[in-house]
Amino acid sequence: MTKPVFSLKDVIVTVGDSIQILKSINFDIYDGDFITVLGTNGAGKSTLFNTIAGNLSVASGEILHNGNNIAHETAVKRTNYIARVFQDPKMGTAPRMTVAENLLLAEKRGSKRTLRSRGLTQKKLTEYAELTKVMGNNLDSRLNTATGDLSGGQRQALSFLMATRVKPELLLLDEHTAALDPKTSEQLMLATNEQVTANNLTALMITHNLADALKYGNRLIILNAGNIVLDVRDDEKNALDEAQILKYFVS
Repeated sequence: MTKPVFSLKDVIVTVGDSIQILKSINFDIYDGDFITVLGTNGAGKSTLFNTIAGNLSVASGEILHNGNNIAHETAVKRTNYIARVFQDPKMGTAPRMTVAENLLLAEKRGSKRTLRSRGLTQKKLTEYAELTKVMGNNLDSRLNTATGDLSGGQRQALSFLMATRVKPELLLLDEHTAALDPKTSEQLMLATNEQVTANNLTALMITHNLADALKYGNRLIILNAGNIVLDVRDDEKNALDEAQILKYFVS
């Protein structure tokens, strides 16, 4: 197997002086991995994402990016190569800007962001129409609509497209379908899987949906009380069922 793109080495995250939320976390992330992350409330899933993204500091341990320790690198700097889609559709987009303007803004990740409609040529709009059409929710017909006027599903689809417009080295999907109705959630999940696969994205996805955790991705990690209690991939993951997964949720 090739060298990992990211590695967590004995990562401990604490609250106060002593309470450990993450307890000596160790795992590697390889190029093209699509890892689903399960765990009960309080298991440490969001803490894990916040630590990788740089929003929380490690008490000890290393976070390696291509072999370099980034554990003390700022969250802002990490946005140059880590993208994130949050549970709340309102996060990650600019509500007063149009869909097209948001996509143009996303293309400037890692560089000085100046906008507004500058650069929105007819060629760009045609490109964005094709890009948004694949999401399957009529977002392509709303390129000139203010993002704040979109439905929750459309806005979350836009958040996903923005996060992946400049291919990140790691995509964090933080329960990105949880706030949507079942039909819209399924639609976005199908589009997500298609885009992750087609573009060979490296992604971690938190979900509470056991069926989705089994159906999508090549790898599954389960957290319980701040520990990784299961880390399986490929055939070993495919052999699991929901009843077997639930056993790992018991402390």
